[in-house]
Parts: sequence; structure tokens; C-alpha cells
Amino acid sequence: MYRTQSNDTEPAIEAKLFERYREMSAVEKLAHVGGLGRMAEQLALGGLRARYPHATEEENRLRLLSRRVDRATMIRLYGWDPDVEGR
Repeated sequence: MYRTQSNDTEPAIEAKLFERYREMSAVEKLAHVGGLGRMAEQLALGGLRARYPHATEEENRLRLLSRRVDRATMIRLYGWDPDVEGR
């Protein structure tokens, strides 16, 4: 018996979703994934703004970047030490 990918999604709805994914072109799928990535970045920035309410946007963007770039590179390229400034 088929189980949905998510416990709160009806199988008929999930089937429609998968059908739509099959209909999408590669470009549409890439655009969709890019949008999800941008949304995740905005959510992460929102969390950083809440955690560091007095920080500038630049500081929070550096914190966000430091989650993807190693500490040594952050220090070398940006003069930003995430161990001191926070992630």
C-alpha cells in the first residue's frame, strides 16, 4: 500500500503534486528549487534578525554566509570571525 511522503497530505493531493512535477520542464523545476532556496535564506535571515536585533544587514548576511563557508575563509576574505561574531 502506498504511503504519502508526508503524514498530513492526502494521497490524491500528493498524486496531483507529482503529476505537476512530471509536467514541469527542467527550467521550471530549477526555478522552483531556486525559489525554495531564496525562501530558506529569507527565513534564516529572519532568525538572525531576531537573534541579533541590533546587527546591521551586512553583519547578518556575513553570519548567514559563515554557515556555508569555513571559518578560515571568512576571516581571510571578509575579516569576519564567526566564532567571535556569531553565526
